[in-house]
Amino acid sequence: MPHLHIEKFKEISYPSSHNDVTFNFSASNANAVNEKLISVSVEGEDFFLLVKEEDNRSLLKTDKLTRPASIYNVHRALNAYADAAELNILASNVLSGAKNEHLEKVTALKKIEYFAEDFPIDREVRVEVGFGSGRHLLHQAAENPDILFIGIEIHRPSIEQVLKQVAIQELDNLLVLDYDARLFMELIPSNIVGKVYVHFPVPWDKKPHRRVISTSFIEEARRVLKVDGRLELRTDSENYYAYSYETFINFNKTVLHINKNKDIAIVSKYEDRWRKMEKNIYDVTMINEEESEFLSIEGSFEFSKNKASFTKLLTLHKTTERFENGFIHFERAYTLDDGIMLRISMGSFDRPEHLYILIKETSVSYYPDLPLKSRSNLEAHKYLDKVLNG
Repeated sequence: MPHLHIEKFKEISYPSSHNDVTFNFSASNANAVNEKLISVSVEGEDFFLLVKEEDNRSLLKTDKLTRPASIYNVHRALNAYADAAELNILASNVLSGAKNEHLEKVTALKKIEYFAEDFPIDREVRVEVGFGSGRHLLHQAAENPDILFIGIEIHRPSIEQVLKQVAIQELDNLLVLDYDARLFMELIPSNIVGKVYVHFPVPWDKKPHRRVISTSFIEEARRVLKVDGRLELRTDSENYYAYSYETFINFNKTVLHINKNKDIAIVSKYEDRWRKMEKNIYDVTMINEEESEFLSIEGSFEFSKNKASFTKLLTLHKTTERFENGFIHFERAYTLDDGIMLRISMGSFDRPEHLYILIKETSVSYYPDLPLKSRSNLEAHKYLDKVLNG
């Protein structure tokens, strides 16, 4: 994670621009005087920088919740703020060079809005969840030029590694997304996906609710898959295999193929290592046999004009509201020069979305982007609007 350790944090005026980076406003944690967020805009991407002030030094880094698609833009924003505020840097892992020449050419990296606004449906789609080094994803894309591949990953170095290869190999049928795959599945149109690959997901033995494979994920996979389409799980974890098999088999009607130590055309570097260690590799393949109904999601994320006082809204900090099929948790509260900001998690219990809400005298809005337009998020939004009204 790019960051700067600085001798003392200094505030600049807002809004202002420096080195083609715009600093829009700052937000101070209402319950932690040493934490601040700075809204920045770089090349059409809006996100926060996070300031943590300590006794003898301060930390300036990107906010995990709003981190942009381009890690290069994070480096630019950090360097620009340090230069504009004339900060004394004690330690840094922030780069100052030009963007990698291969990344300059890449248009494969997309934001979730690209898919939410107009999902590409002109050809068969295949999705890989957590592509890691990208060996399998890149191989499949190169071997199947008429199929659109969408790779989902949250590890930035892995994303940039694959983007470089997309440019080098001149692949025009591969798109990359940094997003929660469980949420992404909710907006894919029905019956267009040929395969969903889930290769070597994190087992999450101590936090099973975070596992990719779940009843709801399988339900969405069955909906988006074409007839004879396949969800392919590949894992080295016997616990994950057993859990997944049990989850699949609990469906009233399902077709499964089970394989142990199956050879495939291309393997990851981790699988190479596990094979040398003589670890077992398990494959569970679900074959979809039914056509699903057309996906239709109606609703909007508009807020009503009425709202409670700023003072009352600040007291929502650390509170949770539960409703049927979901929840809203108010994680943090911030003060602005002209209002307040709340950081929340909301939606379904097993795949919540994390968001900021800007609340001013005459407006309420999500920042920097709207939530994903899913059934669970729309339901949560309606409940949230009632809570904000007091």
